Amino acid sequence: MQQSVPLTGRGLPGMPLEMEDADGDEKPRFDRPRNPWWRPAGSMGRVLLGLGALIVLSGFAFSIHQCTKFLERDARFRVAGTGNIQATGLSEVRRSDMLPIFGEDIGRNIFFVPLAQRRNQLEQIPWVERATVMRVLPDQIRVAVVERQPVAFVRHGQQIGLVDASGVLLTMPAAMMAQHRYSFPVLTGIDARDPMASRQARMAVYLRLLGELDVNGQHLSDQISEIDLTDPEDARVLMPEQGGDILAHFGEDRFLDRYQRYKAHIAEWRQQYPKLAAVDLRYDQQVVLEMAPGAGADQTATSDGGGKPAAGEPVKTQAKAAATQTSTPKHAASSKPAKTHASPHAGSHTNSHASLTASAAAKARAAKAREKKRAAARRAALNQHRQKNASTTRPAAVAGQGQ
Repeated sequence: MQQSVPLTGRGLPGMPLEMEDADGDEKPRFDRPRNPWWRPAGSMGRVLLGLGALIVLSGFAFSIHQCTKFLERDARFRVAGTGNIQATGLSEVRRSDMLPIFGEDIGRNIFFVPLAQRRNQLEQIPWVERATVMRVLPDQIRVAVVERQPVAFVRHGQQIGLVDASGVLLTMPAAMMAQHRYSFPVLTGIDARDPMASRQARMAVYLRLLGELDVNGQHLSDQISEIDLTDPEDARVLMPEQGGDILAHFGEDRFLDRYQRYKAHIAEWRQQYPKLAAVDLRYDQQVVLEMAPGAGADQTATSDGGGKPAAGEPVKTQAKAAATQTSTPKHAASSKPAKTHASPHAGSHTNSHASLTASAAAKARAAKAREKKRAAARRAALNQHRQKNASTTRPAAVAGQGQ
């Protein structure tokens, strides 16, 4: 009999106590887990690791500080003068206008020049659309400027300036304008006191107008002399014609159709109405023709768009638009269409109102003339009375002096 031993307490007969792998290396019976180097198991290892990290960070911060002090104090990185400031893209902007912006940076370390602030200051110059400011080591500042491009003349009273597509007003001497040979229409109704959004809206109407007229390379805008953008919903175009300019109301859209309509019938309209001053093209089925002052009692006529008045009615009954009592071309240009003016009886009411107003004005003038005559007669009688009194009292005074 042989004493039995549990299998867990011993090996099988003939089996080695340690297992060997295929390569013949002996493997331990149990593998113990090991911590990574950055996570030591003992408290002493953790303290040493923390001290090492603190030393490395302190050294890194000290190096940055020393490098910064070196760059601050090193004369090689200082902007010595205006010669260290380079600028490209200058055409209308003078270098003398740009250099005062960098006056505080002369003698300053190039790393401490506020580039974003300098860029914003450069873009405050009216002719500068956008600017780029860069550092060029060791001591140079490079400026790249993109200037604004004028798209039209703008008139303020008797002065003529320029304006770009965004509504920014630009100034330029007249000699310089002649040198550039600009060929733009003259705009009115754009004021520097207006907000930028308002000027941009007016310029958007102007750009749409030129874009439609110049489509397919036709360059029809060359025949336009002046555009009034006071009302953004009505582009009033001054069209040069023989014997005088014609004011055409183009509205805010369909510019090419209305221009072609105007050109197709303007000769016939002028032949029929020699005192024609303005043409309102904003209606679909009719065209309102406004006469110049002194054209007679009928200041406004309406055409059916084909160059002829509506059949069966005299011209004075066809006034279907505003400004029937146009006294000056400026007043006619400021009129706007209204739905109530489209009734067939508008002309007769307007003419009767005009006649009543004229008669009242005539009566007032006659009364004023009579009053002037009466005042003159009273002054003449008073002068005669004074002369008589002077002639009767003067001899008595002389006689008294003789005595």
